[in-house]
Amino acid sequence: MKQATPSFRGTILACYVGYITQAVVNNFLPLLFVTLQAELALSLSQITLLVTVNFLTQLLTDALAAKYVDRIGYRPAVVAAHVLCALGLVGVGLLPRLLAAPYGGLLLSVVIYAVGGGLIEVLVSPIVEACPSENKSAAMSLLHSFYCWGCVGVIGLSTAFFAVFGRQSWPVAACLWAILPAVNAVVFARVPIRCMVESSEQLPLRTLLSNGLFWVLALLMVCAGASELSMSQWASAFAEDALHVSKTAGDLAGPCFFAVLMGAARVLHAKLTGKVSLERYLVLCAALCICSYLMAALLPHPAFNLLGCGLTGFAVGVMWPGTFSIAAQRLPRGGTALFALLALAGDLGCSLGPTTVGFVSGAAGDNLKAGLLAAAVFPTVILLGVAALRRAGRR
Repeated sequence: MKQATPSFRGTILACYVGYITQAVVNNFLPLLFVTLQAELALSLSQITLLVTVNFLTQLLTDALAAKYVDRIGYRPAVVAAHVLCALGLVGVGLLPRLLAAPYGGLLLSVVIYAVGGGLIEVLVSPIVEACPSENKSAAMSLLHSFYCWGCVGVIGLSTAFFAVFGRQSWPVAACLWAILPAVNAVVFARVPIRCMVESSEQLPLRTLLSNGLFWVLALLMVCAGASELSMSQWASAFAEDALHVSKTAGDLAGPCFFAVLMGAARVLHAKLTGKVSLERYLVLCAALCICSYLMAALLPHPAFNLLGCGLTGFAVGVMWPGTFSIAAQRLPRGGTALFALLALAGDLGCSLGPTTVGFVSGAAGDNLKAGLLAAAVFPTVILLGVAALRRAGRR
């Protein structure tokens, strides 16, 4: 009797929820920074350390995953990732009130969910890439759009929750968000999961690191992360500065507008894949990104500055998933290590971009437009990187 072919629809849906989970762990706590400062008497440096620890922990997780995930196995690792995210979010809600040192409880919770978020970033893309699909690039772009919808959802739903129940109810909100990864951990324990490449067929890590094509792809990922985060991390402040509106209105006009257009770009690309060359599409997106940064930084009217902010979200939408897709096509034996190292490169860019904007803005007398103008260098480097890829392809 012939065995039925398993359906991977549940696997792909679980991966979508995985990226929503990552959006929750990256965006929920920043919504509480002002509240935490008031309730727990935290300094600005302590708040900043929470962000730094989250980033560094995910970065370290990316690096370790390149070596150890294949030994552990996809299923145990991705289930553990969601369990850690759930525990970290519950910790945010409970530990500050249970421990004698509230800040220590917050810091521990951030480390726990940051490990989970880092693992999700490394694992979800190769799991989707390994699923049977006629159009891998479309699946990858649609997958990454769910991070954008997750960002919009966590900002919108949390804001609505606080409006109804008050900001003092933030521990309850943290525990409610923990339900999402907890349920998804159960789903990942049951759905079929395939490996991209068998361990015996994967390129050794040393071989991958000595491949010039890998380093071009890594450069693209650094610049993709920098192009995205340079604007998104400063979008709220930029919207407030350009439009002179409240913090709430600035969040909606800045980060939410950016995330919606970024998600729309990824959905649009999923519809267009197969009809246009991915590398040519990246060139167009990089060119639009340069124009968007110039629009935000140089045009004299606030409305056009804000439009430049939103168009940047649309322009960067395909850069990260597009580079993943090109990497899977060009280095098909790269396996999990390839995705882990590219995620590491992307996270480096996520730190480099906002830091560059902040440093240049400060040097220019706290002129944020000067910092955003400097960020246009990142999509410019993407243009050069894609040109190098095309030359390598012709060779």
